[in-house]
Amino acid sequence: MSTHLPTDSIAPLRHFVTQMTHLIGQSLEESFVRPKAKVLLKELIASDDWLPEFCTVPHPQFYQQYLLYADPLERFSVVSFVWGPGQATPIHDHMVWGLIGMLRGSETGQRYERDADGSLKPVGHEEALMPGDIDEVSPTIGDIHIVKNAFADKTSISIHVYGGNIGGVKRHVYDPSSGAIKNFVSGYSSMQVPNLWDRSAEIRAQLS
Repeated sequence: MSTHLPTDSIAPLRHFVTQMTHLIGQSLEESFVRPKAKVLLKELIASDDWLPEFCTVPHPQFYQQYLLYADPLERFSVVSFVWGPGQATPIHDHMVWGLIGMLRGSETGQRYERDADGSLKPVGHEEALMPGDIDEVSPTIGDIHIVKNAFADKTSISIHVYGGNIGGVKRHVYDPSSGAIKNFVSGYSSMQVPNLWDRSAEIRAQLS
C-alpha cells in the first residue's frame, strides 16, 4: 500500500500546513489563532481526495489517530481520526485548543462540565457533525466531551487541528459515573506520516 499521494494530490494538506505555519508565527494567542485556523480548516475539508490512503484505515476495535503533521516547535498538529463502525472515545479533555473538521461520514459529540464536587454533567444536547462542519474545543470554551461515530455500519473520518503536539500532551479521561480523573497520553496510531514535501514530479513536469 502506498504511504503517500502524488504531490499534486496532497497539495491541499501542504497548503494548509504552510498557512498554519505563517499564522502561528504571527501569534500564539488562542484568540488570534483559533478563528483563523478554523477558516483554513474549512477550506481543507471542502474536498476529501487529498488524504493519504494509509491515514483512512480503521481498526476493528479502536478509533485511530494518524498524525498528518506536527510543527517542529510543537505549536500545532494535524491529525486524521478514523472511526470504525460504532466506535467512540471515552469522556476526555485536550488541555489545548482544538478544531474538529468532518471529512467523511458523521460523528456525534456530547460536552460535559465538572461540578464543584467533581461529578460530570452534560452541557446542552448531543450534536452531530456532517462533512464540512467544524466543532471547537478548548479549556477556554469547554474542553470535556465524548465523541462517537454516528454510523454503526461504516467508517467516518474527521480532521483535527490542535494548538500543540496532541499525541504528546498529558490529558485526562473521566469516569462517567463519578467524574474521577485518570491521566493519559494518546500517542499516534502509526509511525508513518505523509510526505508533504516531495514536489519532484511537479517540478519535473515543468521542465519537460
